[in-house]
Amino acid sequence: MSPKDDRSRSRAGLRGVQDRLAAGLIGHERLIERLMIAALAGGHVLIEGAPGLAKTRAVNWLARAVGGSFARVQCTPDLMPADLTGTAIFRPDTGGFEFVRGPVFHNVVLVDEINRAPPKVQSALLEAMAEGQVTSGGETHRLPDPFLAVATQNPIEHEGTYPLPEAQLDRFLFHVALDLPGAADERRILDLVEAESRGDGPGGSADAPAPIGPDMLLEARSEAMQVHLSPVLRDYIVRLVMATRGPELAEVVDYAVSPRGSLALAAAAKARAWLDGRDHALPDDVQALAGDALAHRLVLSWSARAEGRTARALVAEILDRTHAL
Repeated sequence: MSPKDDRSRSRAGLRGVQDRLAAGLIGHERLIERLMIAALAGGHVLIEGAPGLAKTRAVNWLARAVGGSFARVQCTPDLMPADLTGTAIFRPDTGGFEFVRGPVFHNVVLVDEINRAPPKVQSALLEAMAEGQVTSGGETHRLPDPFLAVATQNPIEHEGTYPLPEAQLDRFLFHVALDLPGAADERRILDLVEAESRGDGPGGSADAPAPIGPDMLLEARSEAMQVHLSPVLRDYIVRLVMATRGPELAEVVDYAVSPRGSLALAAAAKARAWLDGRDHALPDDVQALAGDALAHRLVLSWSARAEGRTARALVAEILDRTHAL
């Protein structure tokens, strides 16, 4: 099989995953695209939305379509780091300690309501996300490859929660905020669930396509990172990031976007172009992804927040006044 055939096969496989997710997740096209891009770019996703918006369903379906192992961790204030990463236990039969792996040792890990987990647990996840490994008892254990962490948080309740620190937020490729569906999508959701309850919806289909497998995802990831990013487009990304550090925003922004933001936006733009069947990224790719890739890396000043300004709106303003060419 030629390299071109390989590219066609992996792209068709990933587009098939995207179509399957779209069939079972009504009105979540943007979330689906962000999850696919994160999987291709080797990043992680933070999803914020009210209960009942199919956040868990989206990640579960992604794991099923990819075919890798999946684990879900429900965060609570009494959660311990070992509940996530695993721990060494004593084996009387051998007289030694053996490391028992926790749920983080899966290809796709859903960390539900991450802001309910105490800071020690959040820090343990940070190492896994950033380094692809877990350290326990002085020993380092590699996580499987591919590895995708998807965390959710509920914006409604704040009592008994631990807001993610900026250093942790910066580790996520995307922060996706979900809105409630409109009337048309609400009716489609109702029809979909009714069909699934009878066993003839996409969730209960017996002839669902076979999972693509983690190996194909790794192939697709390698191909996506070969997408051409022109010098002009690189300059555009840098100008967007530097605009968050400009003196005109000194009273609005306490902490601007770090270089990790420009790297994330570049990788995400290449993955989006690859999914679209192109061998080069466009300004449209950067503009479409900038809000979800950069806003959570900005820390607004107290006065700006008091005026009702948001980081996402600020990124939109920067996009409006920063031209690609």
